[in-house]
This record gives sequence, structure tokens and C-alpha cells, in this order.
Amino acid sequence: MSSEERASFSSKIGMLLATAGSAVGLGNVWRFPYMAGENGGAAFILVYIGCVVLLGVPCMISEFIIGRESGSNAARAYKKLSPNKFFGIIGYLGVLAAFLITGYYAVVSGWCVEYIVASAVNKLHGSPDFFKTFFDDFAGGAGRAVMWTVIVLLITHVVIVKGVREGIEKASKFMMPALFILLIIMVVLTCMLPGAGKGVEYLLYPDFSKITPKVFIDALGQSFYSLSLAMGILCTYASYYVKKVKLPKTAYQIGFIDMLVAILAGLIIFPAAFSVGVEPDSGPSLLFVTLPNVFQNAFANYPVIGYIVSIFFYALLTLAALTSLISLHEVSTVFLAEEMHISRKWGATAVTISCIIIGSLCSLSFGGREWLQIGGQSLFGFLDFITGQVMLPIGGLLSCILVGWFLPKKMISDQYNNWGTYKTHLFNWYLFCTKFLCPVLIILIFLHQFGIV
Repeated sequence: MSSEERASFSSKIGMLLATAGSAVGLGNVWRFPYMAGENGGAAFILVYIGCVVLLGVPCMISEFIIGRESGSNAARAYKKLSPNKFFGIIGYLGVLAAFLITGYYAVVSGWCVEYIVASAVNKLHGSPDFFKTFFDDFAGGAGRAVMWTVIVLLITHVVIVKGVREGIEKASKFMMPALFILLIIMVVLTCMLPGAGKGVEYLLYPDFSKITPKVFIDALGQSFYSLSLAMGILCTYASYYVKKVKLPKTAYQIGFIDMLVAILAGLIIFPAAFSVGVEPDSGPSLLFVTLPNVFQNAFANYPVIGYIVSIFFYALLTLAALTSLISLHEVSTVFLAEEMHISRKWGATAVTISCIIIGSLCSLSFGGREWLQIGGQSLFGFLDFITGQVMLPIGGLLSCILVGWFLPKKMISDQYNNWGTYKTHLFNWYLFCTKFLCPVLIILIFLHQFGIV
């Protein structure tokens, strides 16, 4: 790669929006609302905020330190800084996880585009059974679902090929503000619905009796998932940071943006759902079966507004999906370009073609095709499980151990304090979290995912 292709971000706002876009995704707009719904609403949100501060931000800072110190792709970064070969595998694990997630994440991103089109041509109306049949027929088919998967990957490819400044940064400067504008419009429209106040109350007024050990574990898992930890993304993006970027401040800003988007998404979904007496589901059914029905019924007396809301909501989902997809793609692209000494264009092309194949197979696996099942799961479900429940927790745990116990304290301090120019009294607290608290919390998440705790 040439130095121009591996340029730093050109502005602070561009850097912040690009990194925030890597964290903000379907985990905020889809997973967070149903997790909050299952775990007591406002009570879950309070615990989640604590988990972001105690787990998410320290882990994020650790990845930033490794990325900026090394100035390399995720795999080479860990290899350069690790005291032995064992810790060098962390970066490769993150790159592999990002690559696999890119493949199946593109499938869900494609679903979002399909629902923009279906909303625009006014197809999304009918009985609850209609919405279920519509989704099952579309997702399980061999035509449109695969087509949209390919299209979103090609859009991502165009952005990645243009590079850090002209591609990722410019796209983020457009997509992230557009995402927030759509969020605000949607919140205003849904909160004006009759009975919407109950949904707002559910999200903003905590019932502390709802807080259980399960709420803590689920909130920990959501903070890990939502902030894109251990995927190589944060490490890769930090390698584009200039020295004047304050890593702790940036991490807290991204954590705040991530939480804000998640809460605003809840303020869209819960008021609309409560207004028609529907409980938010989990999984794809929330976005593609339940919510179209909710929007139809909630705006039955205002069909034009319901039409606009539906289009805007799926446009919002698509933007959130694309910002994450771009960052996931970048991890694998810069890895191939630097390790194989090829251009960014050829690295991106190799990743795009490979992910088109993986994404197409994941999409086809929804059709009940036995040859695309592994261990009784669809290929999509298997990749989601192996990355989200195995690779990411292991990668996050090893990263914390590496930074907390093996990297030189002076190097960590220099990066954290910007070589003495950034005055903060939280460095020792950050080290404590990285050494002790974060590993314990990640182990709890890992054990919980397998039903052990």
C-alpha cells in the first residue's frame, strides 16, 4: 500500500463520525430495543450505561492504544506489540471475525434495502400473517435476498476502494448526520401517537425491582456487541489517528453516541408498540414482521404519515447497517493490502468477492436447504454463533490481558495521556479495569452465553 492509501483521517469530526459509525449499527436499532424489552426497560438502560463505562470504554481505549501505537492493520498490530507468538493470534482472530461477520451482516443489510423498496411501493400492509409470510418468502428465496446482499456489498466496496479520507471519512460525514436526522424525525412522529406515553415511561422511568443477575449479564453482552469490540475495527481505525487525538476522550464520546442512538431507537419502537398493545419481539421478527404491522396499525388514521415512517425507518436501518459494514470490510481490506503487499483496490476486491460468496450462501441457508446447515443450524446462524459467542469474547479477553499485564506501562501511559499533553487522573482507574474488572466481566459474558451462569 502507498502512504496516501493509508492516510490518517483528515479532521477530528471525520475521525469521530467514522469511528462512531463503526460502533453504531443494527445492534443499536434492533438488538438494544428488544434486549431492553426483555429486561425491564429503563432499569436495563441504567445497567447498560454502567456496563459501557466499566467494560466498553476501557476495552475501546485498549484497542485504540494498540492501533495507534502500531500504525498497522489489526493482525500486524498485535504481532508487533505482543511479547510472544501466543498474543499475536489476537489480531488474526479479530480480522477473521470481521471477515465472517461482513459476509452474513450483508444479508441483514440487504433485507433492510428490500423493506425500503417494499415500503416505497406500498407493499407493507395486511394482516399479521401477511407480514410473516412476506418475510419468510423473501428471506428464504433464492432471488431478491441474494441480489440485495450483493448490492450492499458492492456499495460498500465503492466506499472502501476510495480510501480512508475520500471513502470512509466522506461517507461517514454524510451517513451519520443523516442517521441522526432520521432518528429525531422518527422519535417525534412515534411519540405523538395515542398511548405512546406508556412506551416513553417504560424506557425512562426505572423499576429497580426488575434488576436481576440476568439483566447485568445481558447488559454486559449488549455493551460488548454494540461497541464492535474485538472485531479489529477499533484497532484498525485507531491506526489512522494522528497523535493529537485524545484516546480516552474519543472513547467516551463514541460510547455516548452509541448509547444515544440505542435509546433514541427505543423511543421509536416502544411508543409505537405500546400504542397498539404489541410486545417487541427478538430476532429478525422484530424488524421485519412485528414493526411493519405496528406502524400500519399505529398510523391507521394517518396512512400518509405511516407510509413516510415506514420508509424512514428502513432507511435508518440501512444507514446503520452500512456504517458498520464499511468498517468491517475495511479491517479485512487493509489486512490483505498490507500483508500481501497489494493495492487497496485489489485487497478490497478480494474481500468483496469472498463476502459475496459467503453472504449469498448465508442468505440461501434461510430457505431450509440442508446442505447449508452446520450442526442443525443454518450457515447464517452458525457464523453468527461462532463469531459473536466464541471469537469476540476470546479476542476481547486476550486483548485486556495483553494490555493490562504485558505491554510496557510507559507506552500505555504515553498513548493514554498523549505523551503528557492530556491531563487526566483516570489512568490508574483505566489500568485497574483493564487488568481485573474487564477480564472478569468478559468471562461472565462468555459463560452466560453457554448457559453456565
